[in-house]
Amino acid sequence: MNETHIVKIAGELKVQPRQVAATAKLFAEGATVPFIARYRKEATGSLDEVVVTSIRERLLSLAELDQRRDAILKSLAERNLLTDELKNAIAKSETLTGLEDIYQPYRPKRRTRATIAKERGLEPLAEILFNQQSTADPNAEAQAYVSADAGVPDVASALAGARDILAERISDDAQARARLRGLFWSQAVVKSKVAFEKEEAAAKFKDYFDWSEPLAKIPSHRILAIRRGESEGLLMMRIQPPEENALRLIEPIFVTGRGPAAEQVRLAVEDSYKRLLGQAIEVEMRIESKKRADVEAIRVFSENLRELLLSSPLGRKNVLAIDPGFRTGCKIVCLDRQGKLLHNDVIYPTASSAGQAREAAEALLGMIRRFQIEAIAIGNGTASRETEMFVKALKLPASIPVVMVNESGASIYSASDVAREEFPNHDLTVRGAVSIGRRLMDPLAELVKLDPKSIGVGQYQHDVDPFDLKRSLDDVVMSCVNGVGVELNTASKQLLAYVSGLGPALAENIVAHRNEKGPFKSRAELKHVPRLGPKAFEQAAGFLRIQDGEQPLDASAVHPESYPIVAQMAKDLTCSVSDLMRDAGRRQKIQLATYVTQAVGLPTLTDILTELAKPGRDPRQQFEVFTFQAGVEKMEDLKPGMKLPGIVTNVTAFGAFVDIGVHQDGLVHISQLCDRFIKDPAEVVKVQQKVMVTVTEVDLPRKRIALSMKAAPTIGATTAGKPSSAPGRSRPPTQPAKPQAADWFTEALSRNRPPKGS
Repeated sequence: MNETHIVKIAGELKVQPRQVAATAKLFAEGATVPFIARYRKEATGSLDEVVVTSIRERLLSLAELDQRRDAILKSLAERNLLTDELKNAIAKSETLTGLEDIYQPYRPKRRTRATIAKERGLEPLAEILFNQQSTADPNAEAQAYVSADAGVPDVASALAGARDILAERISDDAQARARLRGLFWSQAVVKSKVAFEKEEAAAKFKDYFDWSEPLAKIPSHRILAIRRGESEGLLMMRIQPPEENALRLIEPIFVTGRGPAAEQVRLAVEDSYKRLLGQAIEVEMRIESKKRADVEAIRVFSENLRELLLSSPLGRKNVLAIDPGFRTGCKIVCLDRQGKLLHNDVIYPTASSAGQAREAAEALLGMIRRFQIEAIAIGNGTASRETEMFVKALKLPASIPVVMVNESGASIYSASDVAREEFPNHDLTVRGAVSIGRRLMDPLAELVKLDPKSIGVGQYQHDVDPFDLKRSLDDVVMSCVNGVGVELNTASKQLLAYVSGLGPALAENIVAHRNEKGPFKSRAELKHVPRLGPKAFEQAAGFLRIQDGEQPLDASAVHPESYPIVAQMAKDLTCSVSDLMRDAGRRQKIQLATYVTQAVGLPTLTDILTELAKPGRDPRQQFEVFTFQAGVEKMEDLKPGMKLPGIVTNVTAFGAFVDIGVHQDGLVHISQLCDRFIKDPAEVVKVQQKVMVTVTEVDLPRKRIALSMKAAPTIGATTAGKPSSAPGRSRPPTQPAKPQAADWFTEALSRNRPPKGS
C-alpha cells in the first residue's frame, strides 16, 4: 500500500487517511463497492458508495501514473540519459501531463527537420544563437557552417537549420507547454466548418457549418456532435487561441536578449508555435476536451440509468402484457406472479372488422378470467394508445390497472441469446411481450438483461470511450441491484451476476444448483454451490434474500456474520428472533451500546435495528398508475397551449424528453424546465418522473413537439428558449446568431433516443 497515495487521496476527498487506507485494504482483498459501503462502515468511517468509488478510481489512476513513471525511468536509464536531477523531477511529478512534459525532450523521435540539422553539424550554431549575445552576428557565425558536402549550401540554409533545432527545443520545453496549455483552456475557440462540397451530405450538421464557441464554455454534447461530424468526414474542427496572445506568452521564455541573434530566436519561437508547439497542444486539447465531454455524457447517462433501474415496481402480480400492433395484431402473454410465461396469443382489437374486434374483446376477457389477471401492461410503441382505448373500453374492474410501459430495447432483448435461451420455442414477438410485462412487475430485474446503451436514456453514448462508459454503467447497475436486494430463489442469472462478489459464472452455478436441488432454504446453503467460496459468500450473502426461509433474517439485509448479535439481542429480551422482528416494543428496549465490540460498532448496529423493523424493505418508491390525457393519442391531436401529463424518458445536458402519449416524445429545452436559470436539467427532472407540460409548438412534417414546464410559457414561438443553432444550451451572449437549423430537434431525437421498440 502506497502511503503517499493514501495521504494524497485523503486530501483530495477531504477524508481521513485511515479511512482511505482501510478502503484500499478492502479493495486489495477483493471487496466490492456495495459491500464496503454497506457492511464495513466501522473500517471506513461510514464512507458512502460515492466516496468509496472515488477512492477506487484514484487508486487506479495513481497506480497508472506510477507505471508510467517507472516506464520513463527505465527508458532513460537504458539510453544512459538519466541524471539525478532528472530522476528527482520525475519522482516529484504528480500528473501524467507533467511526466510527459519532462520526458518530451528525451522521447525517441522520428527523423525531423531538427535531427537533420543536427546531422549537418548545425547544433553549435543553434547554441550560439540561443545565447543571444548582443555582439554575435548570425550571418558571420553561420558562414563557418556552410558546406555543400554537409548539405548546407549557404548562410540562409545554416540559419534555417539552426532555427529548426531551436524550434524543436522550444516545442519540447515543459514551461512553454504548460503556459500554452493554460492559454488554450482560457482563450481557445472551437471552430467548425463544413467539409468542401459536403453541404448536402452534412445537412444534419447544418448547425455547425460555420460555428465557433469558447473551449472553456462549450458543453459536452456540442463537442461530441462536432467530433461526430468530423469523424464522418462532413465537418472540419480546429481549437485555437489568438495567435498573437500565444506568441506574446511564450516569447519571453526564450527571447532574453536584443540584437540579430535574439531576432533569430524570435523567428524560431514563431515557427515552433505554428509548426510544432501549437499543433501539439491543440491535439492535447482535442483529447482533453473529448475526455471532459465523455465524463459529462457518462455522468448524464449514469444518472438516467439509475433513475430508470430504480423505477417503481408493480410487484408480484399476475400480469397480462400486450405488445401492440396494427396489421400484425397485438401479441398477448399471461405471466404468473414470478414472471413465468403461462400463455400467449394474438388478437386484432384495431381491425376494421367489428367481428374481429369483438373476438379480440372476448379473448382478452377470457384470458383475464382464466389467469386471474391483476394488472395489464401495454407497450408504448405503435398502436399503443389505440390498444389502451380498446382495453379501457372493456370496463374492467378498477382493481386491474392498465399501465403503459416503455418498451425501448424490448426488441433487442427478444433477439438476444438471453431470450432465446429462456424461450427457445417462442418467436421474437412473444419474447418482447414477456419483457414488457416483466418490466412492469420489476423494471430492475428485467432491464439488467439489456445492454444499457440500448435502453435509450443516454446522450451521445456511442461517441464516448466505451471502456469508461461500461465501467460507469456497470457500477450503476451493481449499485442499484445490491441496493434493492435480490430474491435468491427467483432471480435470473443475469440479475444474480450483478450481486456483489458473484459474477456470471457463479450466478450460473447458483441457478443450476437451484434447478437441481430445489429452492434455497437458507443463505447458508449457498456454501454448497460449486466454486462459491467463503470470500464470495461474505461479499454476496447480505444482498441476497430468501422469503419464508428457515432463518427469518435471511429475508433481510442483515449480514449472516451479524446473526449472532441479533440472536443475543433476542436472548437478552427472552424472545425469538422472529418476535424481535415483529414487535417494535421489544426493539425499543435494545440498548445498542451494550453490543458494541471491537469489530462491530454503532453504525452496523443501527443498520441492524433498522432492518429488523423493515426486513428486506425495497428502497424504491411505491408504484402509482399513470394515465395519459384521454383523447390525445397522436400528434395531430396536439394544439399549442395544451397542458398534458407526461413521463420523462430521457434527460440530457440540453433538456428533457417527455412522453405525452402521442408516439413521439416532446422536448422541454433546458430554458423551459423552470422559471429560474439552471445549469443542469437534472436539478429539476429525473427519468421516469411524472410531470405536467404545456405544448408550445407542434411541427407535424418534422415530427417535432416543443414543450414547456414553465408557469407561463410563450406559446407559438419557434421553440421558445431553444438555441438558434444546436440542440443544447442557449448560445453565449457574445456569439453572433447563426441561421436556424431545420432539423435540430429531429437530430436530437435520433441521436439521443433509439426508436421505441428498437
